[in-house]
Amino acid sequence: MALGRREKNLQSSIRGSRIIAAIGIGVAVGCVFAFFFPHGFFSTNQPTQLRHVSDSNLEVDAASCESTEKIDLLKSDIRRLSDKNAELKRQVRELNEKMRLAEQGNQHAHEQVVVLSEPHKAGPFGTVKSLRTNPTVLPDETVNPRLAKILAEVADRKEIIVALANSNVKAMLELWFTNIKKVGIPNYLVVALDNEILEFCKANDVPVYQRDRDESVDAIGKGGGNHAVSGLKFRILREFLQLGYSVLLSDVDIVFLQNPFDHLHRDSDVESMSDGHNNMTAYGFNDVFDEPAMGWARYAHTMRIWVYNSGFFYIRPTIPSIELLDRVAGRLAREANAWDQAVFNEELYFPSHPGYIGLHASKRTMDFYLFMNSKVLFKTVRKDAKLKKIKPVIVHVNYHPDKYPRMQAVVEFYLNGKQDALDPFPDGSQ
Repeated sequence: MALGRREKNLQSSIRGSRIIAAIGIGVAVGCVFAFFFPHGFFSTNQPTQLRHVSDSNLEVDAASCESTEKIDLLKSDIRRLSDKNAELKRQVRELNEKMRLAEQGNQHAHEQVVVLSEPHKAGPFGTVKSLRTNPTVLPDETVNPRLAKILAEVADRKEIIVALANSNVKAMLELWFTNIKKVGIPNYLVVALDNEILEFCKANDVPVYQRDRDESVDAIGKGGGNHAVSGLKFRILREFLQLGYSVLLSDVDIVFLQNPFDHLHRDSDVESMSDGHNNMTAYGFNDVFDEPAMGWARYAHTMRIWVYNSGFFYIRPTIPSIELLDRVAGRLAREANAWDQAVFNEELYFPSHPGYIGLHASKRTMDFYLFMNSKVLFKTVRKDAKLKKIKPVIVHVNYHPDKYPRMQAVVEFYLNGKQDALDPFPDGSQ
């Protein structure tokens, strides 16, 4: 009995040892597989890895495409920035010019504010300045919508050169606008007084405007001579001023050598070239009149100045300027034998006196060497080595009837460098 129990216990012990050994072997094998196959034989991560590889390839392709697109975008940006840079350079040039004009007009604006503000005490001796620059009018486009549209396209900073012309001055007109183009002046306009000039300007790409039909104007404009046509401008220019534009009025017997807008002061209602030929005659002088019969009082002092030339003047859109145009146009309509230049100067200069109210317009005389008349050129400048080196802004062939050949000579001398171009002509007219 005891032997049987010992055998049974021995068998049970051996069986338990085998189980423990089996479990140990199983654990060991499990550890080995766990080490070499951490994700198992049928890991669900394997497709994910494949997807990662596939996705990475797609990302490379996408990145490559994206790089090409970025390069194209960068090239486009470079072109755009280059264009913008060119535009900015142009704007800088314009702003520099505007700053120059603003500085020029800053003092004028200050004077307006001071004078038009509340009454104030006078400043210290030598510091008081009166108003020289009158305020401009409020533009009224209802006056002439068609002209307003043209000026909006052609004018620069509300300024424009204007010339009136009919077919009688066609050759001079061509020389006139040819040199304006050479100088590079963009803001100019021809007022065509007949259909031939209208078509001529269109054919030559010249800005042109023809007024609506007006019998009183058309009759003079189509068949009138220089003086008759010259008188029309005072009526026609009024609308330009009412629209708020400053006008540089130019006859067609003028050669442009520089841009005149770079040489204006803009501080007066009217800025005009002079018919004077030296400092005294152009800017004024004290002329002593001698009357011996008066004895002790034989000498009488007078003030003299040679007239402004009504064929070239700059006029601002102010109330006094418009009143000047009205006065001159009115007198020319009433006085059949009146000369427009004489009337223009009388209305500018004559003071108020019994029976007459003078015009309160400010005025400035242009530099007569820069805005040169043909007397100055042919009588003085061409004979002086130093003066010949001065390049005028314009030359107005107003003192000589042989206008066209002298205009051609001016072009040859100043623009083409032909030093003897002016020599064949006499000082005056033959």
